[in-house]
Amino acid sequence: MPQLTRVAVLSDVHGVLPALEAVLAEPEIAAADRIVLTGDIAAGPQPVEVLDLLRKQGDRVLWLAGNADRELVEYRRGERDSIPDPIAPFAADQLRPDQVDFLAGLPKTLTLDIHGLGKVLFCHATPRDDAEVVLVDSRPARWAEVFADLDDTIRTVVCGHTHMPYVRLAHGRLVVNPGSVGMPYGRPGAHWCLLGPGVDLRVTPYDIQAATARLTAESAYADIAEWADYFLNARATDTEVLELFGPRDGRKAS
Repeated sequence: MPQLTRVAVLSDVHGVLPALEAVLAEPEIAAADRIVLTGDIAAGPQPVEVLDLLRKQGDRVLWLAGNADRELVEYRRGERDSIPDPIAPFAADQLRPDQVDFLAGLPKTLTLDIHGLGKVLFCHATPRDDAEVVLVDSRPARWAEVFADLDDTIRTVVCGHTHMPYVRLAHGRLVVNPGSVGMPYGRPGAHWCLLGPGVDLRVTPYDIQAATARLTAESAYADIAEWADYFLNARATDTEVLELFGPRDGRKAS
């Protein structure tokens, strides 16, 4: 693939169709060379509709699997009998067989050449694992650990998983997390980013009250009203989530 000028990155859509529709309506999304999805696409209240809408975008969308996508597939194929996320078994049961097969075939990493950034590696959580945690305040030794097997030519890593946007340097590499389209922590809105020639973190506001009412009307998930109110309004603060996730990056308790 030739060098790309502008790439849009969407992560952690989590089956929230109104948030995805709002982002796809952005002019910069339409103008981007490619849209990269960094995983956790379907595990939420409208998995079928979200997958269908994204697949309609055609070849300009490049897909990666996240841990939640993997768990949906494993659940549907009888490889596990539970998933920690309460909404995930519901989402797994909604998927058509062709959608299960599609998710099962997604890669875990992708590398693109982007103007101004060079070789950029995309992943869900870290380059080596779809579920481990790195955070904006993870210590240098943690970043050295998760980058240990990367080629020196990769100078930018784009990841998702923790639902909080940030950009930071770690051992000379730029690390970008676009945040979450459908389940943001810290502040509401559909979070995403543009790459090339730099990094532009974006948030698309949308009518959360109307989206909550729509999800409540259209999704069969039993606790959808409570789920939508909590996640669409980002009632979990970034401080609370960093404190919760912090021990999972291997840091010692203070």
